[in-house]
Amino acid sequence: MTLAIFVFVLFAGLAIGLPVAYALILTGVALMYHLDFYDAQIVAQNLLNGADSFPLMAVPFFMLAGAIMNAGGLSGRIVNLALALVGHIKGGLGYVTILAACILASLSGSAAADAAALSTLLVPMMMKAGHSKGRSGGLVASSGIIALVIPPSIGLVLIGVTGNISITGLFMAGIVPGILMGLSLSVTWFLVSRTENTQPLPRVERKDIMRTLVESFWALLLPVIIIVGLRFGVFTPTEAGVVAAVYALFVATCIYRELRIPQLYKVFLESAKMSAMVIFLVAAALVSGWMITIAGLPQQVTSLVEPFKHSPTLMMLVIVGLIILIGTAMDMIPIVLILVPVLLPAAVASGIDPVYFGIIFMLACSIGLITPPVGAVLNVVAGATKARMVELIAGVWPFLLAQCIVLLLLVIFPQLVLTPYRWIMQ
Repeated sequence: MTLAIFVFVLFAGLAIGLPVAYALILTGVALMYHLDFYDAQIVAQNLLNGADSFPLMAVPFFMLAGAIMNAGGLSGRIVNLALALVGHIKGGLGYVTILAACILASLSGSAAADAAALSTLLVPMMMKAGHSKGRSGGLVASSGIIALVIPPSIGLVLIGVTGNISITGLFMAGIVPGILMGLSLSVTWFLVSRTENTQPLPRVERKDIMRTLVESFWALLLPVIIIVGLRFGVFTPTEAGVVAAVYALFVATCIYRELRIPQLYKVFLESAKMSAMVIFLVAAALVSGWMITIAGLPQQVTSLVEPFKHSPTLMMLVIVGLIILIGTAMDMIPIVLILVPVLLPAAVASGIDPVYFGIIFMLACSIGLITPPVGAVLNVVAGATKARMVELIAGVWPFLLAQCIVLLLLVIFPQLVLTPYRWIMQ
């Protein structure tokens, strides 16, 4: 009965148009009434406790870092470097998109921000070279979601906070899966682009490649600082967010000098708005999350998936299927906040490593961002390129299939995640 009330109230709230945060609070209140101990002070206290989290402070700092990078020329220099390296081969602009997305993913941690930047910079160039708008936009959207897996991923921070999992461990474990996502897109792009009649860019001379590499050096140094600093315990993930924001601000204003002081207000304001939305969602999720624990919902879910308990692979397939199904209609952040507290105990009871669970969970969530009918990242690309959603859906499906194959391989062969992760952490 408790599980039925949780599901009904949550989806009823969403169905009538309540914002997700308010639907989560309403769900917690409904469970309180069901268990007959409603207290408004408990609701307020859990809201405050949900926002009062040191690890959660990483989110606004990484969001600010990403905004500064896009406004301050760091993202543009990464794209220019990718153009110089692989732009001259057949279908080269597609490989430029994938390479730039992987590098940008290690800078910003936001799929939407990366997709918007790449759409603005590369889709017009790809169309001029002869690629269709739908295929170009589909590749950009599929490449953008790599930012949720490669560190410093904002999604992994949320999973770490919500599930009490090591954020540093999640960051280190996300490196290899993120690279595999990029490789799968490269193979797929090779297969779909070889039949197109396109005009590659002229080959860039070696001296110009070196000049571009020197120009992008300061941008490329940031992911090295973050990963090395986290790996050797120089700073925590939250402190890494501060380092990223301050470093990006210094490079954008003092070295590249593309971000002027008057522009800072707009950059800080937009970052603050996005951060406030995310943190309020997390705070609201703690209201329902606290009630989920009190009502024993994790135990109920564990009993429902009892038939799969002795097969971790089958358990993960069930979890992945559920996440992708919900991801077709819901954004990544509410999926993390709602499902991680419910599904993580069941996964751990089956012997699944929490860090591995977090990586697979995030990969499934990222695929949901390019899956119709909602496809949040598809909508970002559509807005940036003025493309019709039908075009993008037609163009994204080969890359969506490639990402699903990577996810399936990681579920069937968990050592592809765990072995590199343990080697890095040694």
